[in-house]
Amino acid sequence: MNGADALLHTLTNNGVDVCFTNPGTSEMHFVAALDQQDNMRSILGLFEGAVTGAADGYGRMAGKPACTLLHLGPGLANGLANLHNARRAYTPIINIVGEHATYHRELDAPLTSDIHGFASPVSSWIGTIARAEDTGAQAVAAIEASRAFPGSIATLIAPADTAWSETTALGGSADVRGPAPFDAAAVDAAARALRDGKRAALLLNGTATGEAGLADAARIRSATGALVLGDTFLARAARGAGRPDVPKLPYFAEQALEALDGIDVLLVAGTKAPVSFFAYPGVPSELTPSGAEPIVLADPTQDAAGALAALAEALGVGGSAPEVSAFDPPARPRGQHLDPDLIAASVGNLLPEQAIIVNEAATSGFAIPDLTARAAPHDGLDLTGGAIGMGIPAATGAAVACPDRKVVNLQADGSALYTIQALWTQAREGLDVTTVLFNNRKYAILQVEFMRVGANPGPKAMDMLDLSRPDIDFVALAGSLGVPGSRATTADEFHRALGEGLATPGPYLVEAII
Repeated sequence: MNGADALLHTLTNNGVDVCFTNPGTSEMHFVAALDQQDNMRSILGLFEGAVTGAADGYGRMAGKPACTLLHLGPGLANGLANLHNARRAYTPIINIVGEHATYHRELDAPLTSDIHGFASPVSSWIGTIARAEDTGAQAVAAIEASRAFPGSIATLIAPADTAWSETTALGGSADVRGPAPFDAAAVDAAARALRDGKRAALLLNGTATGEAGLADAARIRSATGALVLGDTFLARAARGAGRPDVPKLPYFAEQALEALDGIDVLLVAGTKAPVSFFAYPGVPSELTPSGAEPIVLADPTQDAAGALAALAEALGVGGSAPEVSAFDPPARPRGQHLDPDLIAASVGNLLPEQAIIVNEAATSGFAIPDLTARAAPHDGLDLTGGAIGMGIPAATGAAVACPDRKVVNLQADGSALYTIQALWTQAREGLDVTTVLFNNRKYAILQVEFMRVGANPGPKAMDMLDLSRPDIDFVALAGSLGVPGSRATTADEFHRALGEGLATPGPYLVEAII
């Protein structure tokens, strides 16, 4: 047994059984070990951003880490944007990054780099295997770091000679650390404020947006009139019929300030007090209203769902039936026009039960939450870190984690082009993903932001936000990657095409021209 074998055996013995890969020369012994390890599923991505994004989607839905296999520092660097998104979602991921052999590194070969430096901004733990005998213990440490609640990214740097050298040392069982206790004093303070009739808003993310957390939040809302909101971008949320409808804090700072205006208390569970995505002239960056008291029931490392349950009990409503959404999907849209609202209505109308929506629709997706709130029960995954190119890879990983559930990827055209290669992985693995590609042939969100920051764009500036000349044919592009698809320019065409995509096993892409 060599170091690579020891690493894979230790991972699989601890339930890490999926590896998203884009390897190189330094990782060839790990590739060979994967060939001999029946308990580890290896899935090739054509770009490291697709690999790390898939690990993000997998971890959010599986509740445990996948590993990635990346080639040296440049390979890790190519995957950093989606690792940034995963870090913001508290997704468990274990990166295995190959390194030059220990004796070769000092020669400063062309691919030598500061892997630790690349990994630091996105990793909660970084380890380097010094000897083959240390491999198992380092693997256990990576697993424990990644799976410590609420989840994080662990990066294990593996020099090539530690992979090919012989060893007998396997790692043992990892100790998985659960959530820290919620703040009981904060729960008591929140209960007093609500009993005193203070106007309150409850802001949720993490475990607070699972079914149990949302039910308790709905009980609190019914009893007190508190405003209940999710973060603008949620790592994972239970939505649809039979679940409480919890709107999200608006993306634009002015709208968020308006939504929170007049509250006396901001109660936070599973997240932190909100700030605007960017700074704007004359607009506050902190979105908690001046004079409102923030009370942190549970930060992301604490038991947010437990905090909500305790608050509901303190208010005497713990056993009450929460108000939930009835099954009342939108009517089928019809006609010769097509816009994002009509697309959202079709999605809500046709969405299969227990589907997974991965939403990277950007400006085209503003109607999605409202028009799917009474659709069939489903889970939603959002772009938590704002680094575009997450949607197609995360949908890929979610489909690997949940092969019995349909995944619906709502995808903006501009961000699709960052990681379009992940469609090939969907085709190769036969993954059940329907991609709705919103094609407005521009970076629409940046055109909006141009105006909001007070800049004065001219023709040259606007041309940098335009995706035409030539127009991109996403159906042809998807077909070249092995994914069938169709194009729609009207509501009638889109509804038929989406129905076909949802009924088709495996991947399918619907290009909506808007």
